[in-house]
Amino acid sequence: MSMAGVRMVTRSRSRDLGTGPRGGGDEAPLRRGEAAAGKKSHSPAKRQRKTQKLSVTYEASDHEKGEGAKPPEAPGWEPPDWQQQLVNIRTMRSGKDAPVDQLGAEHCYDPSAPPKVQRYQVLLSLMLSSQTKDQVTAGAMQRLRARGLTVDSILQTDDSTLGTLIYPVGFWRSKVKYIKQTSAILQQRYGGDIPASVAELVALPGVGPKMAHLAMAVAWGAVSGIAVDTHVHRIANRLGWTKTATKSPEKTRAALEAWLPRELWSEINGLLVGFGQQTCLPVHPHCQACLNRSLCPAARSLCRP
Repeated sequence: MSMAGVRMVTRSRSRDLGTGPRGGGDEAPLRRGEAAAGKKSHSPAKRQRKTQKLSVTYEASDHEKGEGAKPPEAPGWEPPDWQQQLVNIRTMRSGKDAPVDQLGAEHCYDPSAPPKVQRYQVLLSLMLSSQTKDQVTAGAMQRLRARGLTVDSILQTDDSTLGTLIYPVGFWRSKVKYIKQTSAILQQRYGGDIPASVAELVALPGVGPKMAHLAMAVAWGAVSGIAVDTHVHRIANRLGWTKTATKSPEKTRAALEAWLPRELWSEINGLLVGFGQQTCLPVHPHCQACLNRSLCPAARSLCRP
């Protein structure tokens, strides 16, 4: 604790009472720590000492400066039973035999290619995967890689040939245009590499938030957020993992990130996508085979006897 210093000025009590002011009525200069001698008063009354208010400040201790000084925050919302639900999903997914486990973005690039080319192939596979089954995306990537899949090779391929190579991925005509535009930007601005931030990735034609977060995870090894596709969006709402029902994957992402511990973010996409491919199907989910059937708020309306 530190206290503001106070400089007090008092009248000196000189024993040499006969000594008056020096020449011409000018007072002698003050020595440091010593008060100027005023005129001697013969009044028997005691002088009242002029008091000064002391300004006192207190310095917080190191402990108080830390997080301990903040008032405890009220616990935030989290879904009931989510931890047991997660354990059950991990158990059901322990076989790692869903399509995403064999054909996801982390399996579609050439591991022998230079790192920059690997990252480009990851991004391209994610662009192709939108509204497309993993098996179809993997087939398109195999055909592209057979011709040497690099930024330069894509830019040198005419649109008709590129369309033939990626067909039948969903919206393949639009994806031909986006792939060409994005590849040109990567060549001009990034030296053929892909951006290392979500903001720059989503600025590329044909790249959405889910692709950007997966690209950060697979290509750069960074956890930037939860990648939410239709499977994650559907299952999160069925399990009650959003405080209120959400209408879009981006709303679901924000709702999940508000309560789910960050150390689980990287796991959620692959875990729930595979669960959605095998058990929690969009139509006629296999509730009777699901370990969460007694914990799932949607099971009662979805399950059929």
